[in-house]
Amino acid sequence: MQLAGVIDHIIYFKEESSYTVLILNATDGEAYTCVGELPGLSPGEAVIFEGDLAINPKYGVQFQVSGFSFSAMDDEASVLRYLSSGFVKGIGPGLAKRIVDRFGQETFRIMEEEPERLAEIKGISLRMAVSMARSFEERAGSRQAISFLMQYNISPNLGKKIYDRYKDEVYEIIRSNPYRLIEDIDGVGFETADRLAERTGIARDSEYRIRSAVIYLLSSALAQGSVCLTREELMERALEILDVDRDLILRQLDNLSVERKIIREEEEGTSYIYGENAYYTEAEIARLLFDLNLGAAKDEKKAYEAVLNLEKQERITLEDMQREAVVGAICDTVSVITGGPGTGKTTITNLIIRYFESLGMDITLAAPTGRAAKRLSEATGCEAKTIHRLLGAGAVAEDTGRAYFMHDRENPLETDVIIVDEMSMVDMFVFRAMIRAIVPGTRLILVGDSDQLPSVGPGAVLRDIIGAGCFRVTKLNRIYRQSEASAIVRNAHLIIEGRDVDLDEKSSDFFFLERSDPERIIMGMIYLAQKKLSGHLGCDPLEIQIMTPMRKGVLGVENLNVRLQEAMNPPDPKKREIATPNGIIRAGDKVMQIKNDYEMPWEISNKRGMVCETGTGVFNGDIGKVLSVSFDSCYVRFDDDREAVYKGDAVSELELAYAITVHKSQGSEYKGVIIPLLGGPKMLMNRNLLYTAVTRAKELVCIMGSKQAVKEMISNEREEKRYTGLQRRLLEIMGT
Repeated sequence: MQLAGVIDHIIYFKEESSYTVLILNATDGEAYTCVGELPGLSPGEAVIFEGDLAINPKYGVQFQVSGFSFSAMDDEASVLRYLSSGFVKGIGPGLAKRIVDRFGQETFRIMEEEPERLAEIKGISLRMAVSMARSFEERAGSRQAISFLMQYNISPNLGKKIYDRYKDEVYEIIRSNPYRLIEDIDGVGFETADRLAERTGIARDSEYRIRSAVIYLLSSALAQGSVCLTREELMERALEILDVDRDLILRQLDNLSVERKIIREEEEGTSYIYGENAYYTEAEIARLLFDLNLGAAKDEKKAYEAVLNLEKQERITLEDMQREAVVGAICDTVSVITGGPGTGKTTITNLIIRYFESLGMDITLAAPTGRAAKRLSEATGCEAKTIHRLLGAGAVAEDTGRAYFMHDRENPLETDVIIVDEMSMVDMFVFRAMIRAIVPGTRLILVGDSDQLPSVGPGAVLRDIIGAGCFRVTKLNRIYRQSEASAIVRNAHLIIEGRDVDLDEKSSDFFFLERSDPERIIMGMIYLAQKKLSGHLGCDPLEIQIMTPMRKGVLGVENLNVRLQEAMNPPDPKKREIATPNGIIRAGDKVMQIKNDYEMPWEISNKRGMVCETGTGVFNGDIGKVLSVSFDSCYVRFDDDREAVYKGDAVSELELAYAITVHKSQGSEYKGVIIPLLGGPKMLMNRNLLYTAVTRAKELVCIMGSKQAVKEMISNEREEKRYTGLQRRLLEIMGT
């Protein structure tokens, strides 16, 4: 249905999403509460909304807006309402009335075409008149652009983003080369740009179109983890979305290669194609690792003797491969220690620390996430920081729009030894930033489980470093004190070896509950998290983490979080809450940061409440608890004790985290883990994902669902193919 009227006032507006709640004085004489993505609107504007009436359980009847258009404001009352709104800088209700009294229905034309005439009104100087006209023109330009773009089925929110980027150039860009939007505007994909191009008459075989498709496909692959694509894979995807002759695509691949917009590489009869940034990032990582590895190797015999002495001092006895791992860390400037749970990585890390401490060397510990850093601190008794905190994540540079770090080539880290834990989840961009800040001569020790899922970000850094064979790598595959190993550890090793797990085994820390109905699984998870498991483990229910392979579906993250919030933190008059684009968040909720925010300030307080550390930067995947909520902000404490205040638009960077995807769990460890498994896409329901989920549990794992689903995951080695080239770069630069 349509609803025409004049905007009376705006109750709520969120800049990032343009989510708006406003009151519309409709032409039928009624006042309606309207909600939706409504950028660029001001009180006093005449609009026509399209949508439907709906009943909100909390706020009553609302008009859910799906689209809108602007109506002409061609009478003095409408003009006065608009100017009185305060949205034109420098004009308030009193001045608005004097302007309209002077110019009447000609007011808008005067402000657009003869702004100097505003100075005819007492109290308005020529400088003020020009400033007012600019403010009016800016808002009018935004309105016109949004209306123009809505003709091409572009949402108002996206239209606002496009206008903010291009201003008045937007019309020429849309008509001549809308494919520019793909690179310039977050949220514009090839399909959107292609639809614009088709409607503006750009030919399907246009070189703009083909080149843009190639760049878009490489960017999309990067967002999904692949640093490059094979030529065959790229051609297949390009033919699918372009539907043009193959030779036209090949011609543009040649042109882009000559211009170095893409990089082509031949390897054993296979042609790989990279985006420019991705290629040079991997190449830089390889060169920096080569420079770090130039240090002279230590005497292994002496190192071996030193390790034996350490074992005596610590009253432990290492297995041969464990001892070799410590020797490697002592002797080589770059070394890798990899292995599954229960293989002694923590014991080895502690011995390495003790050795270098005995020499008076400075040791730095780092991990990808706050929870992983906190766990590393607890396991070693030494301070550990997230990689971002270690590097001093700063603000975003105005000229490039990219985040920068305090520590880099010009201001390197001052330390002798760096140990990075949970290395499997470090992507290539984070790793490059880190090794840029390490001076040659510093020892770099990478610790992780190469059987875990690869990083959420692009690349497979740990796997490629191990695969290259250019550095000392110690693989631990024997469970330390196997007779005492938990069922979690035993079953994790069975899973990664592709062997069946006895789901009927009665164990105190690993059990399976057969369920075929999703609703019964949800109710069971709520009961276990809220009462049974939290009571058994003696922990807060929020320490029981539910992990699922998927975001969508009944057992996906989005639905589970709504249900879990209802059960574990229901509405309460004593608890304030705030509406966000990702749902309602209230005091007491478990939440996750869903994007990197390099400018978010945080602080850490000691037990007496005194601030002992401050900094900036909260990152994708950080999990915390909402301590309090006000009208437009919330106060969150993260797992590593950082506390941050989310104000205004920043709250849209949070989502509920009672349930998370297994991918998001990487680098973290929880007292108890519940995993619902009934079925899903083959690419997700694989061995590595199940292994990763199980190994996130410290004390207890519960799987709920189908035995067949578990069996199929164990037998499914198929992962989504991730194309990377760091291994090849390393072999090239090392001359292997």
